[in-house]
Amino acid sequence: MTDTSNTRTADSAAPAPRRSRLHRLMRYIPLIAPVLLWAVPCGVLLYGGQHWPLPVTSAGTALFVLGLVGMPLAMMRGHGRRQQDRAAIVGDTLLGSSWILFTWSVLLGVLSRLALTVAGVGDGQDRARIVTWAVLAVTAVLLGWGYAEARRVPRVRRLDVQLPRLGAGLDGLRVALITDTHYGPLDRARWSERVCETVNSLEADLVCHTGDIADGTAERRRAQALPLGTVQATRARVYVTGNHEYYSEAQGWVDLMDELGWEPLRNRHLLLERGGDTLVVAGVDDVTAESSGLAGHRAHLAGALTGADPELPVLLLAHQPKFVDRAAAEGIDLQLSGHTHGGQIWPFHHLVRLDQPAVAGLSRHGARTLLYTSRGTGFWGPPFRVFAPSEITLLVLRSPHLPTSP
Repeated sequence: MTDTSNTRTADSAAPAPRRSRLHRLMRYIPLIAPVLLWAVPCGVLLYGGQHWPLPVTSAGTALFVLGLVGMPLAMMRGHGRRQQDRAAIVGDTLLGSSWILFTWSVLLGVLSRLALTVAGVGDGQDRARIVTWAVLAVTAVLLGWGYAEARRVPRVRRLDVQLPRLGAGLDGLRVALITDTHYGPLDRARWSERVCETVNSLEADLVCHTGDIADGTAERRRAQALPLGTVQATRARVYVTGNHEYYSEAQGWVDLMDELGWEPLRNRHLLLERGGDTLVVAGVDDVTAESSGLAGHRAHLAGALTGADPELPVLLLAHQPKFVDRAAAEGIDLQLSGHTHGGQIWPFHHLVRLDQPAVAGLSRHGARTLLYTSRGTGFWGPPFRVFAPSEITLLVLRSPHLPTSP
């Protein structure tokens, strides 16, 4: 692996995009969302015609009010200035639980009642109580299953990716991708070790981490991140920053990954050569880097490609899938991204689609560019994954060209 670029930081020539209506609306979500997440299930489960005894209604209402008040307070203490891990765990767990309860209160509250009415089952009170118990049962099952899915070592997802410009000498190149490990309040040092063991079993030529290593500074999450130093690759280990690094002293994470033997691709590239053919492996800072205020941190694709032969195929690491618009404009062959978590807790992926062009898997953009979006290796915030399993990805790059006969 040859370093051909000295450009680690560069000014971006692209103008800052205007704020969309979506981004303006997002400012009000922290005020509206908690009320909806707790008020809707409260209404469906307690005041939808069940006619529960007064002690049941009173106790249930008190629990919902406690959740409505406690969740934002715990999250502020956990993710605000105080950074209290125990509070973060409580707040994140309440957030995930309320989202699942909200989702299934809405779905089952409508569909189950309609089905029971059509089937002529019981009277209004009977149907309302059946819906309540159905929602609580489904929520309990999904919480248990989702927690187990979030805490398990991810399954390996394998796929072949053909790149028309890839030389025959690079056919079969094995690229392992991990991303969004999100080391955080829940200590996952042992989980981290097992993830790295799984990556090593893949015998990859190139191992990539596309950002969001942790929630917290490198000093604070160092013990969980240290196993990344044991990851093995025959050619190189490369890393780019994600948006969460910029909430937690990003340069500290860049320095730690460098210390652990990973190559931070901060708006620069390396050359990977095999069998007489060459692949450009480039990386850019996350798109939020410039607004972080850190000197020299910004996404600059032109800087990442400075000095690279434009006839060579390019593998680009960029944390967020939406960077693919710039990648396609430059004729990048393959972009690897994370960030979306595949939605993490269904049906949140529908909201992710409002901000990103892809949520998971392989997609084509423009005439040449392929984008692979990982569902992520860890989880952010709520310790649940529902219908959005985590993954460690092994991409085998394929060339359409036959090897030259000796």
